Amino acid sequence: MTLPAHHHHGRGTLPAWDPIRELEDLHTRMDRLMQSAFPGGAELGTAGAWAPLADIEDTEDAYLVELELPGVDKDDITVEVTDSEIDVHGEIKEKERTGVVRRRARHVGEFDYRTSLPPNSDTEHISAELTNGVLTVRVPKAEKAKARRIEIAG
Repeated sequence: MTLPAHHHHGRGTLPAWDPIRELEDLHTRMDRLMQSAFPGGAELGTAGAWAPLADIEDTEDAYLVELELPGVDKDDITVEVTDSEIDVHGEIKEKERTGVVRRRARHVGEFDYRTSLPPNSDTEHISAELTNGVLTVRVPKAEKAKARRIEIAG
């Protein structure tokens, strides 16, 4: 099996190894493999929900989570946040068709995307925007805690 190549553009240095991202990438690839091997996975007893493709960008002042959701209305998407996790779920509705479907590669039905938040996330000021089929969830970074000296008693 051939895996997709990861191309890094930028300063010429390799990014720090991120085991969480590696696990998320593996999970996404396994989902795609299962979907291609068993296209109607819901009938086979597996959960019908799938995870949309997503990019996570670490900027100077925020984390940006961008999810591909073409054709989805914002009223069909729910974004929930806890102190440690973002959960985006919703549904892509099957469209009415008049012809015979010869090939089906696009997902329909319920989707669910979850990702962990770093400890410096400001969960009180998260925003979400849907533009051109891409949902962008902006998670601001909290102010850095200032070091303070602790007096030693005794």
